[in-house]
Amino acid sequence: MGGKKKGNKPGIRRVGRTLAFQVLYASHFVDADNPMDIGSLFDINPLVKEEESETACEFARDLALGVDAQRAKLDEIIQAQTQHWKIERIAIVELSILRLSLYEMMFTDIPVKAAINEAIELSKTFGDEKSRSFVNGILDGAAKKLKQ
Repeated sequence: MGGKKKGNKPGIRRVGRTLAFQVLYASHFVDADNPMDIGSLFDINPLVKEEESETACEFARDLALGVDAQRAKLDEIIQAQTQHWKIERIAIVELSILRLSLYEMMFTDIPVKAAINEAIELSKTFGDEKSRSFVNGILDGAAKKLKQ
């Protein structure tokens, strides 16, 4: 039975990562007159409420809260990699994916290559045809800097 649980982990993590991305993405559309913290946004998200895996939801919540707590540092790293682009010009989908992946690379036990691969998968699902290359380029550059 323990083997089955371990075998399901990547699926659970992918589901959790997707939920975290969706909450982070949604956070960009919160009414400035009625701000909500990321935990509250997570709790009211319909996709989170529909998810049957408590483990995936816990993983997603940890990621979303972590990204929110480290947002300034993550944005600093993203800005350093985008050269002549201001962070405000990055599409919300890609920015949310970059923040999530960088958080995993820096603050979790997820291997860097796995975090990048998962970011590329998210960009294939939620981004456009150029998202994958953009996300990969930024994360690859960030990974090289972090390694130093």
